Amino acid sequence: MLQPYRDVLARPGALAFSAAGVLARLPMSMVGIGIVLLVAALYDSYAMAGRVSAAFVIAQAVCSPQLGRLVDRFGQARVMRPALLASAAGIVALVAAAVTGAPEGVLYVPAAVAGATIGSFGSLVRARWSALLGADPRRVHTAFSLESALDELVFVVGPVLATVLATGVHPAAGLAVPVAAMLVGGLAFLAQRGTEPSPAPAHEPRARGTVLRHPAMVVLVVAFVAMGAIFGATDVSTVAFAEEAGSPGLAGVVLAVFALGSLISGLLYGARHWVSPLPRRFVLGMVALAVGVGAFVLAQSLAVLAAVMFVVGFAIAPSLINGNALVQDIVPPGRLTEGLTWVGTGLGVGVSIGSSVAGARIDAAGAHAGFLVVVAAGALALVTTLAAWPTLHRSSVAAPADDVARTP
Repeated sequence: MLQPYRDVLARPGALAFSAAGVLARLPMSMVGIGIVLLVAALYDSYAMAGRVSAAFVIAQAVCSPQLGRLVDRFGQARVMRPALLASAAGIVALVAAAVTGAPEGVLYVPAAVAGATIGSFGSLVRARWSALLGADPRRVHTAFSLESALDELVFVVGPVLATVLATGVHPAAGLAVPVAAMLVGGLAFLAQRGTEPSPAPAHEPRARGTVLRHPAMVVLVVAFVAMGAIFGATDVSTVAFAEEAGSPGLAGVVLAVFALGSLISGLLYGARHWVSPLPRRFVLGMVALAVGVGAFVLAQSLAVLAAVMFVVGFAIAPSLINGNALVQDIVPPGRLTEGLTWVGTGLGVGVSIGSSVAGARIDAAGAHAGFLVVVAAGALALVTTLAAWPTLHRSSVAAPADDVARTP
């Protein structure tokens, strides 16, 4: 099973940029919750913490795709090195402002700066794999599967680490580690110029508008927002369920089991060569995920919930892998980073929406109400993918020629 992964990691520079990419991606699972824990601890207001965190998320959602577009045009290192430093500076400034008791309005500025410039290293890593293995779709599939498995690892370790540091060391400690990971991992990744995809030559046609001009890309972004909402709502609902069961410490174990199912399925899925149409596999995976999360509301104990989550987790990684692979089919090669950033950002925005909405419902009516939000997000994912299957099928080809315009 592991031989396909050994093969892709044996490519020159592959292991180095993939390893650095894992560290560089750690902030994506830590900064949001780190901001909430920092502000809630120092200002004693979860509502305020949510607003400051929202400033970060909204700025990230608006600006990350534009950073991806600049990366496609000018190159990863040239764009992301200054952006990375700006994001780290924004987080440090946010911590300094919070520790000194600055007014709420002041906190929004560094939070927005940090979000606007943080970018999406998951997209950068996948773009490198695509450039390195582009002539071999089977190996690209394996590499994308590996990165999805590593994403699961990041999303399991990151929130737990941020929570332990913020509650056990200092409220600011939950943001210190992602800043360090961003600088060490990000700069190490960007320093590896040998595997960096070449930017589009200045004389080549430049694309007009955004990749969201493709209807299939809109479908994928909405589907990824729905998936993110499933994950975000599941996280907070599981914590609330464990608290109601009198075992709050087991929430992390249950969520780890959820991620473990996804990790195993991702590795198994990536080790196999698939011949069925990619859009069909994506839709089937989303249907399995959407239907599976409906069983969460039926669980009456943590043990049953963990068992159900483990099984449902098997639908996560294949859905993410296939969604990212569809982006590669839909958008022109010169817009790949932008396309991957859109779906990655959609996932992050969905996590924020899901956790916020589920949190409000939990406060009002308990953990069961939070899981109903998970079901609603699953229904959105189900309706979106089933209704849009013909669009995905038609668009799983190279971008149309009229997507570009000649520039002087």
